[in-house]
Amino acid sequence: MLSIQDNAFINPQLQHIFERVRHNADFMPVWQMEKVLVKELGEHWRSKIKAFEMKPFAAASIGQVHLATLHDGREIAMKIQYPGVAEGIDSDIDNLMSVLTVWKILPEGLYVDNAVLVARKELAWEVDYRREAENCAAFRKLLTNDPVFYVPEIIGELSTKQILTQELIYGVPLDKTIDMDQETRNMICENILRLCLTELFEYRFMQTDPNWANFFYDAETQKISLLDFGACRAYSKQFVDDYINVIKAASDGDLEAIKAWSVKLGFLTGYEPKIMIDAHIDAVMILGEAFSFDGLFDFSQQSTTSKIQNLIPIMLKHRLTPPPEESYSLHRKMSGAFLLCSKLSAKIHCKPLFDNIYKNYKFG
Repeated sequence: MLSIQDNAFINPQLQHIFERVRHNADFMPVWQMEKVLVKELGEHWRSKIKAFEMKPFAAASIGQVHLATLHDGREIAMKIQYPGVAEGIDSDIDNLMSVLTVWKILPEGLYVDNAVLVARKELAWEVDYRREAENCAAFRKLLTNDPVFYVPEIIGELSTKQILTQELIYGVPLDKTIDMDQETRNMICENILRLCLTELFEYRFMQTDPNWANFFYDAETQKISLLDFGACRAYSKQFVDDYINVIKAASDGDLEAIKAWSVKLGFLTGYEPKIMIDAHIDAVMILGEAFSFDGLFDFSQQSTTSKIQNLIPIMLKHRLTPPPEESYSLHRKMSGAFLLCSKLSAKIHCKPLFDNIYKNYKFG
């Protein structure tokens, strides 16, 4: 997530390091990769495919991806998990927290323990490729008739807890569309925002990882392919009912309603000092600005990051309760979507997107 922030959030040099990590990771030795394949697919795994490229064409933090071909000629991508990743989650998080504590990177007032508990749970989800395959199949069904989004098919007989195989998709990651024409960039960003709202308020089921490499745009078909469903989570009807009321209050500029629904959701206790309540309401209004603006919202001119940055010290000092667990991943996805719109300098009619969702929303 740190690799997709802008320079107002983290040091540019540090951002560059995270960006390199996001795009580059070490490959497994061939013997180790084959050991995983034999363990997961059996000794005669090669008989199940027509061709397999030994050198991966992509790698990330928990696995690497190989091009292969099925006997019927279809090209597929096989994601193979590094051995020991799942077993090392807890120790890796503990080591990271130790480093952050020694370096005094984490600000006082941050409810770190809560964030760490959520991180442990969500990282355990991400290394379970069976769970990811189920999530992918669910999204493929949900988006079957969508005019823009496409979810590649899972190849079940070649997918296990440590191997995930899908049909190969084409295109470029969304951050590589920055030099495309304004109309295309607007279309991409508008649909990413539409997807976020639909996931939360219609499906109550969201892919919460905003990494640009999880979204590929194919200029030939003008479709966006969705990848990596490890970070999916469901939201309760009660949470979504209350959350849409917060967004609606922000779009209407109703400050008292923002406070009331924020207390109900657990963002506030109601006993915070006025400076904290005001800062929280201001933050909600800032984040809801795009959905309250009549006309084209110019993301290239927005200053959301800097405005929120100015409020963070107040909220860290005076917050009395950690935010609800659901909000960590939800806000990660929404902030990633907004940051994409900013990076691509999108100009979008955002208000109708939310107004349409709210008009058709069914409470209870």
